[in-house]
Amino acid sequence: MTQPRSSLLLAPPPLWQRPWLSLKREWMLYHLGDQRFRFMYDPPPDDEWVSVDCETTGLNPRTDQIISIGAVRIKGHRVMTSERLSLLVKPDKAISAEAVKIHGLRERDVANGLEPDEAMRQLLHFIGSRPLVGYYLEFDVALINRAIFPMLGVFLPQPKVEISALYYGWKQRNLRVYEHGASIDLRLATLMSDLQLPTRHAHDAVNDAIMAALAFVKLRRLLETPSDKAV
Repeated sequence: MTQPRSSLLLAPPPLWQRPWLSLKREWMLYHLGDQRFRFMYDPPPDDEWVSVDCETTGLNPRTDQIISIGAVRIKGHRVMTSERLSLLVKPDKAISAEAVKIHGLRERDVANGLEPDEAMRQLLHFIGSRPLVGYYLEFDVALINRAIFPMLGVFLPQPKVEISALYYGWKQRNLRVYEHGASIDLRLATLMSDLQLPTRHAHDAVNDAIMAALAFVKLRRLLETPSDKAV
């Protein structure tokens, strides 16, 4: 796999950027199509995050739809498995055979799922203004953005943290100088094993969200620890 593009751990914006960010917030609130969702732009609760994962009708974020959502809150260094969200969503299109092979969800399994708009409302209230965490989060965010834009006229404003990018950064930090740039195996199973974390059945939205949350907590600790890299 190539190096992921998403950001590493988030840091507070420098002072010189804050007026611009405040102006940007006002601009986004002006364009928000439903003012009941202004909370997305509030300051997030201190040291809280939401790990999120979606299962879909296929693998194309431009055309496929969400059929299952899993999310779990993170507070400090704790994964709050008691504070999680699990939703089935009824799609407007068929689920591809390739997707069924991955997550096992058939059309009859989601026939009584929520309408997409209601699922998005519940997800957005669960997230609030907390930053998002996920494994290859870009795919999930693209699908969520497609679902919420007709409702709100905006995309998800929350900062986003990509687990594979954190892992890549931590692995590179611990390489010897002459090894920098070496290929890193970023598969979730490899990552969880290397971090000595428990695994759950993959391609279940809640399970994947919890595994990403566990990896995030572990990588935060590792990245906060000074490196003992050999030279």
